[in-house]
Amino acid sequence: MQVEKEVKTVLKKEKVSSEKKEKNSEREKIIVLKGVKKVYRMGTERICAVDDVSFEIYKGEFCCLLGTSGSGKSTLLNLMAGIEKVSSGQIIMKGKNIHHMNENRLAKFRQKYLGFVFQSYNLLNSMTALENVEFPLVFKRVPNKKRRRMALEMLKKVGLEDRIKHKPKEMSGGQQQRVGIARAFVANPEIVFADEPTGNLDSKTSKEVMELIQGMARVNKQTIVMVTHDNKLAEYADRVIRVFDGKIISIEENDHSQKKEESDVNDEIAQVNKETSNEETSNDINNNDINNKDTNKEEFTEEVINLKKAEG
Repeated sequence: MQVEKEVKTVLKKEKVSSEKKEKNSEREKIIVLKGVKKVYRMGTERICAVDDVSFEIYKGEFCCLLGTSGSGKSTLLNLMAGIEKVSSGQIIMKGKNIHHMNENRLAKFRQKYLGFVFQSYNLLNSMTALENVEFPLVFKRVPNKKRRRMALEMLKKVGLEDRIKHKPKEMSGGQQQRVGIARAFVANPEIVFADEPTGNLDSKTSKEVMELIQGMARVNKQTIVMVTHDNKLAEYADRVIRVFDGKIISIEENDHSQKKEESDVNDEIAQVNKETSNEETSNDINNNDINNKDTNKEEFTEEVINLKKAEG
C-alpha cells in the first residue's frame, strides 16, 4: 500500500513537471543568459564571479536568485541589469543583447523597461516621499501634474498616503522600503530587479514588503528578479535558481497552487470549527432556556397549590 502511494506521488510529480515544461515552452522568454562569465582581475589573480551561466526567465515570472554571501548572485543581477559588463557570453533582454549597447542606449533601455528595489532603499534624503517616487518619471519626461498624480496613486497603493511629505529620515525602515517599491513600480516597468529587498528589515515588515512586491507584480503581470540569501523569502518566487561559487547548482519550481490548497483547507477547517463552536454555544443557550422554563414552571405550579390550600 505504501509503495503504491509512493509510485502515485512520483507519477504525479512527473506529470506536473511535464505540464510546466510544456507551459514554459509557450511562454515568452523575457531574459535569456547564454554562457555568461564575469572575471575580475586583481593584479595577476583572476577571480571568476560568474562561471558559464545559462538560463531563461519568462515574462510575468517571479524569479529568485538564491545563494550565500559571495556566491555570485548579486554580480549576476548586476550583469542582467546592465550595471556591469560580461567578460564573455550573452544576455538577451526583450530580444536585444544589452551588452552590445553603448552607455546612452543602455541608459534609455533601463529607463524604459527596468525598475530597481535596493536593500539600502537608496532614497534621496533631501526629497520627500512623493518627490522620490516622482523622480524616475522626470527622466521619462512625464508632465509635472501627471507624474505627481502617478506618484500619489502609487504611494496610496503601498499604504503611505499619510507620509507623502515626509523625508526618508522621518520614516521607519519599512516605510522607506515601501517608498522604494513605489518608486520602482511607478513607471510600470516590465522587469523589476530587487537586490536583498528586505535585508535591513525585521521579519514582520519583511513579510509585508514581500507580499507587496509579489502582489503588485501579479496584478501588473511584471517580471521580478530578486536576489536573496533567505530561503523563506525564496518561497514567494515562482522559480528559485540556486547559485554557488558563480555556478547554477539547481533550478526549482515553487508550487504555489499546493500552498493555496492547503490554505483553503485550513480556512475550511477553521470555518467548521467556528460553526461547531457557535452551534454548541447555541445549544447551551437553548438548554439554559429550557432549564429556566422548567424551573419557572415548577415555581408557578407550587404557587398555585399553595393558593388553593389557602382558599380551602
